[in-house]
Amino acid sequence: MLLAIDCGNTNTVFSIWDGEKWLCTLRTSTHHGRTADAYFTWFHTLVQHYKIELDIKDVIISSTVPRVVFNLRVFADRFFGCRPLVVGKPECKLPIEPRVDAGTRVGPDRLANAAAAFDRHGGNVVVVDFGTATNFDVVADDGAYVGGVISPGVNLSLEALHNGAAALPHVDISQPEQVIGTNTVACIQSGVFWGYTGLIEGITKRIKTEYGKPMKVVGTGGLAPLFATAENLFDVIEDDLTMHGLIVIHEHNKKNG
Repeated sequence: MLLAIDCGNTNTVFSIWDGEKWLCTLRTSTHHGRTADAYFTWFHTLVQHYKIELDIKDVIISSTVPRVVFNLRVFADRFFGCRPLVVGKPECKLPIEPRVDAGTRVGPDRLANAAAAFDRHGGNVVVVDFGTATNFDVVADDGAYVGGVISPGVNLSLEALHNGAAALPHVDISQPEQVIGTNTVACIQSGVFWGYTGLIEGITKRIKTEYGKPMKVVGTGGLAPLFATAENLFDVIEDDLTMHGLIVIHEHNKKNG
């Protein structure tokens, strides 16, 4: 079994892969102070709930929060007796190295997305990943990550609006029935939903024009299905894209270790 861990700025996801399918996916909030023992207590309790007989031999980690990596390493070593692969570290080999400016550190989630997009779609792909930030990852025809765009995430924008304007309430994002809002909540929902719809349309169009080749647009992340209801923003939505990328990277290292 492989345990794949994707640690983002807001949430951390643990998924167990048995070689053919995901047995379960567990989610917790990201907290840099959480110890290896605390991770295991939470993890083991939920695994027992799913009645999974654990036989984890390998662990791979993608983390955009460097401070949590140490405790996740200890967690893998102490409870599964293995040294985890950490995407972005020199010892973790990538199927294709990114082609970006010298000295640029590419986020491990973006590297995993690139590996998954190439494995499933053969390159020339734009991945739109809805997380704390909304990332646009450009994957070349040979599978290399070649750059992208980072914009504030949807929920981050809502939180900033609520915190920065005392009279405006915090609202949940949803597709409004009409563009013109007739109350404050509807106005905010319309601004965020249609604003991000326009952002996605505009940026992907500019990427395609600049890239100069036909490209597939893949949506992933929690809010991708919501925005897919508005326009033809994506060719396909894949909820497990980042996790699939971790499998691809792990298998590459096993074969080329």
